[in-house]
Amino acid sequence: MTDSVVRPALGKRARHKRHTRRVSRHSWRIAVFLGGAAIVALFSLGFAWLAETMLHWNRHITHAHWWSALLMLPPAFAAIRWLTLRYAPEARGSGIPQVIAAMSMPAGSAQTTLVSLRQSLWKIVLTAAGLLAGASIGREGPSVQVGAAAMLAWGNWWQKRRRFAVGFRPDALIAAGAAGGLAAAFNTPLAGVVFAIEELGRGSVVRWDRLVIAAVLSAGFIALALVGNNPYFQILESMLAVQAAWGAVLLCALCNGVLGGLFAKALLAGPAAWLPSRLRTWPQRRPILLAAICGLLVALLGLLTAGTTYGTGYEQSAALLNGHPVDSMLFGLAKLGATILSYFAGIPGGIFTPSLAIGAGIGDNIAQFLPGLADGRLIVLLSMAGFLAAATQSPITAAVIVMEMTRSQEITLLLLATTLLASFVSRQFCPRPFYHMAARNFRREAMHRHQAEQAQTTSEKT
Repeated sequence: MTDSVVRPALGKRARHKRHTRRVSRHSWRIAVFLGGAAIVALFSLGFAWLAETMLHWNRHITHAHWWSALLMLPPAFAAIRWLTLRYAPEARGSGIPQVIAAMSMPAGSAQTTLVSLRQSLWKIVLTAAGLLAGASIGREGPSVQVGAAAMLAWGNWWQKRRRFAVGFRPDALIAAGAAGGLAAAFNTPLAGVVFAIEELGRGSVVRWDRLVIAAVLSAGFIALALVGNNPYFQILESMLAVQAAWGAVLLCALCNGVLGGLFAKALLAGPAAWLPSRLRTWPQRRPILLAAICGLLVALLGLLTAGTTYGTGYEQSAALLNGHPVDSMLFGLAKLGATILSYFAGIPGGIFTPSLAIGAGIGDNIAQFLPGLADGRLIVLLSMAGFLAAATQSPITAAVIVMEMTRSQEITLLLLATTLLASFVSRQFCPRPFYHMAARNFRREAMHRHQAEQAQTTSEKT
């Protein structure tokens, strides 16, 4: 009888102990994710400060000496391209394709290479150097790769501690860090969540992971707490959105859908597509010289537009959103050309913020050619969202990020209509999303490199 009483008591105690372990394990997993979110937010804010400092220095130099870009950009592009090839080959371009590629790969060294912390630190330095020189690039795409690398390194560090190993999924860590980096970079927590679901979560169970969503929101809210609840773009006077604005929605969607689709198609085609067939291999054989030529062309576009195409285009977008004209009517198209050339140069840098600036310039052109269509500032805002949606084919992310960065909740329906239609039009010119097509190339390169390293290791052993 005593044994029959003791056994249930022991069984109950064992069940309680197992339950306590599960609670502790789950609580520790949450703590590690939230700690990683704080690190991602700090990385993003530090990167933002560095980028703004470089942009300020570039403005000071180019305003003081109008010819300085001709001397800076060609050698700077060549030097950054050489450093990228030599020390950080996975840091070139935006950074978002590398993250998408890493999430689609099995856990291991090939995956880690695409979002390694070492490559990401190089990406911060080289992107800042590009902004100092005047490249038409952004920091938000690189912030995605940096955030993914920081979160993955943080999770792996804890995973190696046997006492704290709680079974992190690498793709969940990468998604949380990447979307958290975007949320902190733009001060837009909700947009980070939508980005994780729509862009990073395609074909992945990550979209349903509550820890990923919590980490993304935490990174965004930490950034808001540190720098204040200030919109990325400050609009001083509210816009008048009336029923007649649906004509502006249609026109903005069509114009930006066409140009955004062609923009994405040009980026995917690469510089070889612009050369005669007998010279198609030249960009691969002379990457440094190609970068210098691209730098020279970017400098010439800058001189043609009074320097408005240098950098991210943030100042010009903010001015147009508040009804202040920029120095050149060619700003939108020239910014489009400068961004393509900066991408062709193979240097680290994103297309997110430049795409918003291109859309703002196109919207300004539409508003000036059709002054009675709607409030010019509203047309600029709709065009920003439309071009970003057309370039990335992520319409929900584009609508939410533009709404949240301008605090324009009252025109969310107009933004959604513009982005959905612009994305549809863009697909007629570029059927596959830019980031995912670029991710295939990074995935293929990483797998080939990994297989070559394995083959070499095997031959050395034998």
